[in-house]
Amino acid sequence: MTKKKLPFKEMCARFDVTPRTLRYYEYIELLSPEKEGRSRFYGPREIARMTLILRGRRWGFSLEDIRKWLLIYDVEGNEVQLAEWVKLADAQLEQLRAEHGQLAATLAELQQTRDEIVKALESGEPAPKPVSD
Repeated sequence: MTKKKLPFKEMCARFDVTPRTLRYYEYIELLSPEKEGRSRFYGPREIARMTLILRGRRWGFSLEDIRKWLLIYDVEGNEVQLAEWVKLADAQLEQLRAEHGQLAATLAELQQTRDEIVKALESGEPAPKPVSD
């Protein structure tokens, strides 16, 4: 039994990406579809790679990091690739935690300023400026 290959439009629909995005991923060699004339077909390997690419993007990895990580599998195999992924994940987790801390501080500051202004409006007192000069 032959594994199903997706044509270009179906690949875009399946992963909810634009044709431009799919062509770009091919251009930067993240994907290598089979070509028959002007048509492109994506087999199980490309479908799996696309799943990994989109998951990596959702987690905040750069396309270059994803490209290098996918290349490791082709050159050195699954175990080395997974070990490298753990290193990349550790670095990304650290970065996301730092951003989360900054976001939490920003949210707290915004909430405090908002609450001070609401309190001032309700009491008729002069409201503080929400933004410093």
